[in-house]
Amino acid sequence: RLLFVFSLSVRGSVGTSLLCGPPKCEQHSSCLSLSVAVVKSSDSSVVATFDLPKTTLLDFSPLNNVLVTWQPYSKSQDSPQGEANLQLWDLANARLIKALYQKKVDTWCPSWSEDEKICVRSVNNELHFYENNDFNTIANKLRVQKVSDFALSPGGQPSKVAVYAPGSKGAPSFVRLYQYPVLGGPTAAFANKSFFKADRVTMQWNKKASAVLVTASTEVDKTGASYYGEQTLHYLAVNGETALVQLPKNGPIYDVAWSPNSAEFCVVYGFMPAKATIFNLRCDPVFDFGTGPRNAAYYSPQGHILVLAGFGNLRGQMEVWDLKKYKQVSKPQAPDATHFSWCPDGEHVVTATCSPRLRVSNGFKIWHYTGSVLHKWDVAPGAELWEVLWQPFPDGSFPERAVKYQAEPSNLGSTQAPPTQAYRPPALRHLPAMPSTKLHEEEPPQNLHPGVSGEKILSKSALKNQRKREAKKAAKQESKSEPELPSDLTPVTKSQSELSSGDPETDKKIKNLKKKLKAIEELKEQQASGKVLQKNQLEKVQKEDQLLKELEDLQIQQ
Repeated sequence: RLLFVFSLSVRGSVGTSLLCGPPKCEQHSSCLSLSVAVVKSSDSSVVATFDLPKTTLLDFSPLNNVLVTWQPYSKSQDSPQGEANLQLWDLANARLIKALYQKKVDTWCPSWSEDEKICVRSVNNELHFYENNDFNTIANKLRVQKVSDFALSPGGQPSKVAVYAPGSKGAPSFVRLYQYPVLGGPTAAFANKSFFKADRVTMQWNKKASAVLVTASTEVDKTGASYYGEQTLHYLAVNGETALVQLPKNGPIYDVAWSPNSAEFCVVYGFMPAKATIFNLRCDPVFDFGTGPRNAAYYSPQGHILVLAGFGNLRGQMEVWDLKKYKQVSKPQAPDATHFSWCPDGEHVVTATCSPRLRVSNGFKIWHYTGSVLHKWDVAPGAELWEVLWQPFPDGSFPERAVKYQAEPSNLGSTQAPPTQAYRPPALRHLPAMPSTKLHEEEPPQNLHPGVSGEKILSKSALKNQRKREAKKAAKQESKSEPELPSDLTPVTKSQSELSSGDPETDKKIKNLKKKLKAIEELKEQQASGKVLQKNQLEKVQKEDQLLKELEDLQIQQ
């Protein structure tokens, strides 16, 4: 059985509530701007209460031995140096372990290894390491110039840490990987990746702690192509291998997600409609999901199902994919969703509309991945939903099950996304539909795994050069022969083309028409070789029939 827990607050109340805890979800902590209370979820009994009225952030250590509370740093006449605003509490006896200074909210919470043997804090561009929750002694330090961010590896010992230092004065930014406790010396780092164009980074370890994905972002795209700045994706492995992940489509990187098997990752990227591609550990594309309205990717806990979704400024469309067969299972839709998460059983998901992201229509839905809505809950008028969490379970509690394609029965039905149609003005809706030109070329899904089609996987630059060679070859062949005209038109031989109509203006028009038709043929050859044509080039191709008719009329006049 699964316990589904949520936090609810009446509008106008103060403070926030955070639910967390061990696999049995026995305790949670809430802050009411008066005090911090730790409560057992099983019987609602209070475990401990702390007089911390200014607390705004709190968290548990992985094994729930330590409660961390943070309040904004401030100074006063009584305390000109300010008060220690980061407190570490021993939950077993409600005792303060250590009070520390933490001015920056970005890195306010220390990071623990899963067994709590190591804890790491960022202090004045250094990393301080503590062992066995002894915060009175700094066991080790990592001194790297201007370290601004770090990510501790998941899993047990030995622990690894990825550190990021921004570049300055023409020097590149870099990310390095270390293994605790070997942190000093020129050979301590077993992987290093340098890069430019990075105002900030996001570092993600895979589950096995064998590799890190680094998303580097700039605040401003100097080329003016994107309002959201510029992003690049880098790969670092503990064996020293590094790479720049080549993304075939230009545009922002919306999401990067590791598979639970740690052997592949999914990237959602590119100007809308966005592409989504799965890469292996060699950073080679394995499967391309084509284009669509999506900006997020979610692997199931077992790694056998992937959900591509478009939340936020998109309409909440979800694509559920079977990763064994690379086949789409369902396409439900959850408008206005601000939260999505998988149930540990890998069979169900939850979508929710929470405050303060949206303060209206708060509530949540529990789905089966086949698209059926199994449960729906809406908040009462005047209330807000702040957070929705599944009860956590240890890894391996739920084995992988065969993927179903038949929708689960439900009284609430499903919300499959309706097929989209182009807008037609009311005055034209009674007329037969005419073929329309789309603003964006839609790309279908395709399997890119080496050996599936016998074709070699090419890099982005190699593919571009191949298309140039094919286009050049096609243009050379075209120059040797006149463009072929439809069979219903009288063929124009070389001798006929040299004939003059006696009217210089007509001859000039015929010559220009033939020149345009030849250019259209070259564009069609480039399009057939895989090149994406610009909007003005597509308009030229669409005028081919009109130009052929004009040429025929002029030839008849001859």
